[in-house]
Amino acid sequence: MSRRIALISPYALSVYGGVQEQVLAMSRELARRGDDVLIVAPDHFDVAPYDTPVNVVRLGRVFSIPANGSRAPLTLSPRASREASRVIENFAPDVVHVHEPFAPLLAWSTLRRHRAPIVGTFHRGGSGPALHLTGPLLRRLGRGLDVVTAVSELAATTIHDATKLTPAVLFNGFETERLRSQERRRGSDITLCVVGRLETRKGVEVVINAVRAHNARGADTWQLVILGDGPERARLEALSAYDECITFLGAANDDVKYSLLRRSNVLIAPALRGESFGMVLLEAMASETAVVASDIKGYRDAAGSHATFFSPGRSSSLEEAIIQSLRSENPARIESARAHAERWSMRQLLDAYAPLYDEAISLYRGRVALRGGN
Repeated sequence: MSRRIALISPYALSVYGGVQEQVLAMSRELARRGDDVLIVAPDHFDVAPYDTPVNVVRLGRVFSIPANGSRAPLTLSPRASREASRVIENFAPDVVHVHEPFAPLLAWSTLRRHRAPIVGTFHRGGSGPALHLTGPLLRRLGRGLDVVTAVSELAATTIHDATKLTPAVLFNGFETERLRSQERRRGSDITLCVVGRLETRKGVEVVINAVRAHNARGADTWQLVILGDGPERARLEALSAYDECITFLGAANDDVKYSLLRRSNVLIAPALRGESFGMVLLEAMASETAVVASDIKGYRDAAGSHATFFSPGRSSSLEEAIIQSLRSENPARIESARAHAERWSMRQLLDAYAPLYDEAISLYRGRVALRGGN
C-alpha cells in the first residue's frame, strides 16, 4: 500500500552531510516502492537539482551554526518553520518523518502543531551544553513525536540523557546497488581516500601528516585523494604543501564518490570525535575497499571487526594501521566486510521503518480521538 510521506531535513541539501544524504537516499527508495514523497529542507536560495525523483521544497535563509564540533547549515527563521508546516499540511501526508527533529528551526512548527503522525530520527552522538541548557524546550517539542528512533546506541543515549525520550535504535542505510554500479578499478599506485566535510573534528590533518611522513621515507608511495569541502580546506591545502601526491577534489556528487571508493585501496576515516555512526565506512566496505578508521565508538559500532583501527589524532598510529591493512587484505576479508555492510542497506532500513510508520499512525489517531478530533 502506497503512502504519502513528508521527509524533513533541518540541514540544507546544498551542503554535504550525513543527514542530508540519508534524506535523499530514503526519498529514492520510498519512491521506488511507490510512495508519494515530499522533502522539505532549508535554503530558499538553493535552486540546484538533486538526484531524487520527488518534489523538494526549500525554505528560509541558511546560517552556518557551530554544533557538536561541526557547523550545521540551518535556518533560524520562524517564518520558514511556519511555512514548512503549511506546506506539509497541504501535502496531507500519512506520515511526517523528521530527521534530527530538535535541530533549529525548520521542523519546530510542525512538531508544535502536530497535525499528522510524526516519526523522529536522531543522528547526533555526543552531548554538549546546548542539549542540557535547552532540555525543557526539547521536552516540549518531543510531545509532537509519535515514534522516536536513533541511528545508533550513542545517538539514542545522547537524546535520552537530554530529554528522557527512549528511541528505537535502527541504523543509517545506504544504497548498495548504486555503490557497485561503478566499475572496480585499481591502478599500480596505492590510493588512499578520505570522504567528508573538511572541519577540525574530522581529523584530516592527521591523514596528511601520515602520508607525507610515509612518502618522505622513500618507501612505496601513497597517493591521497580528499573528497569534500569545508572551512578547513585552505589550511589543509597549505599543510599538504601542495604535494603532488595529495589531491583535493572538493565537494562532488555521489557518482564521483562511488568512483573514488571503487578505485581506492583504502578509505581512511580519521574523525577525532562526534561521530554517532560511520556510514562512509560501510559504503567503502560495500565498494570492496578496505577501511582504516580512528578508534571511536561510532566507528566501532559501524565496522565491528571489519576495519583496522588507529589511535585518534596520532599520525604514526595511522601510518602503521594503513600498512597493516594493505598487508592483510585478501579476497576473503574483503568479502566478509562487504557482507557485513549489506546489513545496512536502505532496503532493509525502510523495511524496519514500515511498522514504525504504522505505529505512529495508530498512536496519532488514538491521540486525536482522545482530544475529540482536530
